[in-house]
Amino acid sequence: MSALPVAVGPGALNGQAQPSIPAGDDLSLRPFRDTDAEVLVRAYADPAIQRWHRRSMTHDDALEWIRGRAHARWATETGAEWAVVEHTGRIVGRVGLPVLHLREGLAEVGYWVLPGGRGRGVAGRALTAMTEWLFALGLHRVELMHSVHNEPSCRVAEKNGFELEGTRRSALLHPDGWHDMHLHARIAPGR
Repeated sequence: MSALPVAVGPGALNGQAQPSIPAGDDLSLRPFRDTDAEVLVRAYADPAIQRWHRRSMTHDDALEWIRGRAHARWATETGAEWAVVEHTGRIVGRVGLPVLHLREGLAEVGYWVLPGGRGRGVAGRALTAMTEWLFALGLHRVELMHSVHNEPSCRVAEKNGFELEGTRRSALLHPDGWHDMHLHARIAPGR
């Protein structure tokens, strides 16, 4: 019996420090730091972010998120989180991998943008930079899900090459009830 194919082998992430990723002339993605906790508290207090991401944070929650979700998931190769920063160092958003299956060549990407970064293409540039990095790593498919009511996210997904594949009915519980979720995806070029 032959071995099953593996898209990306173990050690592809945890064998190195989490990288910073350029996202255009004025943006980059960098790993979250403990000093970013207050930005996360403010972000998850923003009504637009809170509505679609279903959470709020205290300072202690933010530190736990940075150390547990952001750093520990990189070490276990099950996900990762990046701050989207301007060239000045100011955080304007977040892009992350809530789902990462290296062996299967699959990731799910999520993002949000702070009010000061909205309307400038920040989400799209971060999404594209993240997706290109994942494809260079060897992943085959990158998925993006959002509530069918989140029309700006739908526009970002489609504008950045994530085709709408369908609707997952009653798939995620939000504060106002169960939401149907659009599923978008991009496949690595040439595959």
